[in-house]
Amino acid sequence: MSVSPVAYSESVRTARDEAGFPFSAVVGQERLQLALILCAVHPGIGGVLVRGEKGTAKSTVVRALAQLLPPVVDESGARPARLVELPVGATEDRVVGSLDLERVLRDGEQAFKPGLLAAAHHGVLYVDEVNLLHDHLVDVLLDAAAMGRVHIERDGVSHTHPARFVLVGTMNPEEGELRPQLLDRFGLTVDVVASRDVDVRMAVVRRRLDYEADPGAFAGRYAAADREVAERILTARDKLADVGLDNVELRRIAALCASFDVDGMRADLVVARTATAHAAWRGATAVTEADVRVAAELALPHRRRRDPFDEPGISEEQLDDAMRNAAEEAARAEEDDSLGKGEAVPPNNGAGPQDPADGTDDSGLNPEHANSPGAEPDSRDCGPGSCDGSDPLPCDSDTPGSGPDSDHGLEPDSGPDFPGGGQNPPGDPRPDDDDRRGRNDSAGRPGREGRVAAPTATLPKPPRWEVPGVGEGAPGRRSRARTRQGRVVRTTDDTSTGLHLLGTIFAAAPRQFERGRLSGPLAFAPDDLRGAYREGREGNLVVFVVDTSGSMAARDRLAAVTNAVVALLRDAYQRRDKVAVITMRGQDAELVLPPTTSVDIAVRRLADLRTGGKTPLAQGLLRARDLIRRERTRDPHRRPLLVLLTDGRATGGTDPLPRARTAARMLAADAVTAMVIDCERGMIRLNLARDMATALRAGYLQLTALTGDSVAGIVRATRAA
Repeated sequence: MSVSPVAYSESVRTARDEAGFPFSAVVGQERLQLALILCAVHPGIGGVLVRGEKGTAKSTVVRALAQLLPPVVDESGARPARLVELPVGATEDRVVGSLDLERVLRDGEQAFKPGLLAAAHHGVLYVDEVNLLHDHLVDVLLDAAAMGRVHIERDGVSHTHPARFVLVGTMNPEEGELRPQLLDRFGLTVDVVASRDVDVRMAVVRRRLDYEADPGAFAGRYAAADREVAERILTARDKLADVGLDNVELRRIAALCASFDVDGMRADLVVARTATAHAAWRGATAVTEADVRVAAELALPHRRRRDPFDEPGISEEQLDDAMRNAAEEAARAEEDDSLGKGEAVPPNNGAGPQDPADGTDDSGLNPEHANSPGAEPDSRDCGPGSCDGSDPLPCDSDTPGSGPDSDHGLEPDSGPDFPGGGQNPPGDPRPDDDDRRGRNDSAGRPGREGRVAAPTATLPKPPRWEVPGVGEGAPGRRSRARTRQGRVVRTTDDTSTGLHLLGTIFAAAPRQFERGRLSGPLAFAPDDLRGAYREGREGNLVVFVVDTSGSMAARDRLAAVTNAVVALLRDAYQRRDKVAVITMRGQDAELVLPPTTSVDIAVRRLADLRTGGKTPLAQGLLRARDLIRRERTRDPHRRPLLVLLTDGRATGGTDPLPRARTAARMLAADAVTAMVIDCERGMIRLNLARDMATALRAGYLQLTALTGDSVAGIVRATRAA
């Protein structure tokens, strides 16, 4: 059933009266507005991931978009499109739906209760802080956005229902990154930042103050502009199936994606769909080179990210070169008679509205491609609007807790495969990107004030280190934990983690005779309910304490230490840990990175570290102890893991070595799981790091094993320890 423009405009007016800030009144976010509009025109693109700092109107723009979408027409008539917000703490049952327990227990019927994905059908599904959402939920969302349907096969239920929606996720990269596999699944990605232009900032503040003073009058001033954008979205949707994508432009798209060396074919499909939607938004009947460029700017930059520590993005020069090469390829194709003059790919070749989509991106759109809502349809301008210190230690302190090494949860395991293969990619985790990011050439050179070397060796995977026992921390991939997801270990009386259906039936079955049941559905009582005790994996707080003193400043040793830390940080990234970095040099220890889930920031901080001076080992351990205690107060369920990289030569402060051992025994008394990486080299070895591991009751591993060429060497070294 189609929707008339009059009814559509009326629904937009009603939604605007009930909603908040107008879409057309947003200032300085034309790129984000265009990306959202294109996904509204063609939901098969796969949604938009909005990356940016706080206070940049991300949520405001997304909520304003919902009031511009066409109304949903069903059996009961027309209703406005919904904006469904997905809480970060939502469970899988709430997202995809679950058994209707009330009907199952009351009537004995198998009934399905829809979730948030069903409610978002033909609307907007908005996930704020999507990078903090559990990975398995992100997978579910992206699968639904790609296929346009939700399939449920669980607990004896088989159900499917349509779920076509505009998926929008927002995130602050400083709070942690999405895994590359999940990042690739978003159709488009836009980086947003606050403008540094004084006039733009004044306009933002003025409009916000005017809106707060009189929301109704403010919305009225932008009613016509919002109505025009809404009508153009509806018109573009109707014309989408008639937009042609000929072989010349299709070849241009393929050449672009090949030149940027993106993985798989998802990028080609997303660029094709986005270019087609952009042409329909302009009112054109065929995709042109300008449409392809806009689509490439929105759909390709983040797909070049192969290493978790690579920063996404494509420079204008790189895109210009790629477009020039693609144009040459397209020109050669036009001259090739084998393609057939005038032969065109049918309009619905992967770009029609009925096609499913999966995609992603991490880029933006040039303002020159954005225009005001009132621009002519054929305009090349296509945007929506103008718019700590350490505590003193007595040298003779005899803190309880010293003793022989114990089990520290060391388990040789290669861990999850890195994207693209079983080995971590070689080279600098922060590579030069056509001279956009320079390498610190002074890194690793001898001297007391050199900088930490950028890693250049192939980095093997470290062994999997676990915190012993079963925790209840944030979902991750390192240590065992009781979670809401994972394998069912046993049944329990606690139903907070989900109902165990078979356990409930088995609990009720022996009581049927005493309850007077002779036939029909089972008779249940509240005390029959059984929950599922599930075990999965959690992420931990990994505190790196790195010796950057003068004894570590020799070039080969410093480079090896840097490589080791980067390998460990990559492992922490893959296992969804929170990390912190403390360095020791001179007379004190410094917290260079407070606890964060954004481990790529840790790598950038590592490249800027300075070396030289003495080794204040006691101060480093005390700073780590203080940090762990504070984090236990803030997040008591996230268990810590201390990784100390040192040669054990404590030289800073009074009686440095006895003080360092006392600090180590204090950490052991706090039951902190630890691992010591021995950085000592040379023919004569003092084994001071091994002694420190004994005081910490920590695992022990030599640096040469961690930075070796084979994983087998690491496993052997770990077992020997």
